[in-house]
This record gives sequence, structure tokens and C-alpha cells, in this order.
Amino acid sequence: MPVSKASSQGLACLALLLASHFPLWAADVKAGANIAANGGAQGAPACVSCHGNQGEGGPGFPPLAGQSAGYLERQLHTLAAGKRKAVTMAPVARALTDQEKADVAAYYASLKLPIESKVGPLPKSKDSNGAWLVERGRWADGIPACAKCHGPGGTGVGTDFPAIGHLDAKYMQTQMAAWRKQERDAGPLGLMGSIAQKLTDQDVQDVADYYQQLHQGAKPASN
Repeated sequence: MPVSKASSQGLACLALLLASHFPLWAADVKAGANIAANGGAQGAPACVSCHGNQGEGGPGFPPLAGQSAGYLERQLHTLAAGKRKAVTMAPVARALTDQEKADVAAYYASLKLPIESKVGPLPKSKDSNGAWLVERGRWADGIPACAKCHGPGGTGVGTDFPAIGHLDAKYMQTQMAAWRKQERDAGPLGLMGSIAQKLTDQDVQDVADYYQQLHQGAKPASN
């Protein structure tokens, strides 16, 4: 049976979609653990020197443990390509081969995320700005609820929406600034680029404080 032009185009689009979501390299968690501890073959430094022995994060560096492998790998590629500006991480990403990127991303994804999926009670008033933003959003300003994309408790969803429930306000602020300055890829449909323009510094502080309270008062990662 002949294949129509529309069908051919549809198959081509499907192939591109699959290629963009599934890596070409089979990841090796053990190799990734070695890269994290000792660095890459082309001179990339050990990840643990900045991100902690168990991917718990450090001053100025986000926690990596439990993040989606697809998300981490994609960030390494955007850093290497200059689509995400970061003075420290860009040269590190460029020094990792594509295989090493996949391996180290798989390793960190294999570690336990330090927060659990939790649904906070829907706030009935706007007295708690953080709870309102996380659980309900501020639709008058075009800001969806954080939980709609980043999952209950900010534990992350798929390769596009990372876990954020254990990040402190300082790190969140630096990322918001990067989106505002167009120094970081804005994500699906440019969503975070738009949201970053609308969130105030106090909003971000309130969101971080709410997540800290939601996760039983656990101190957020120092980033």
C-alpha cells in the first residue's frame, strides 16, 4: 500500500520526536559513578568536588541526586552548546563526551531524591503566598501552580520539569535571573522564561519557605 505524503511527514515527525526524547547512548551507571568520583577522560573534574559526595549539592551548586536522567543529560548538552550560561559548568560540560554525559546523568538519577511526593492542603486564603503559588498559582498574572508542572511536593515530572522542592531561595533566584536575562533555555513553550518575568524575589522566597515547611521542616539544600 503506498504511503501518502501526509503519512510520510507524520512518520518523519515521530522519528524526530523519538530521537529528541531517547538518547542514542546506552547509559552505564557504574561508569557514571566513576566520572562523578574521579572526573572524565577528557579532563572534566570530578562532580563530587562541587555537588557533594552523594549529589547533595554544595554552596552555589544544586543537588543532583534523584533528578531525572533525561533532564540532567539535556542540561549538560545545553551547557556545552552555550544555550545555558554558567561560567563554571559550561567548560565541564564541554569536556564530557556524549557517552559520559549519559553515564553521569544515569548515575545521579539512580540515587535517592531527598524529598517525597506530598500534596499540601489547598490554601483557602492568600495569607500564605508560597502555598498559594505552589498549590494554586496566580492565574491573574499568568502564573500556573508550581505543582502542576513540578509535581506534588516539587519532586519533578519527566525530563522537562526537575525536582525543585529541596532547593533554597538563593539558588532559585539565580535561575530566575538567568531566565530573565535569556541566559538559560526557557524550556517547553518558553514557559519558565515567561514565569520568571512575573515572579518577584519575595515570591521565590515564599515558595522556597513553603517547600521547606511541606517537607517536615527539612533544611533546603544550600545552593
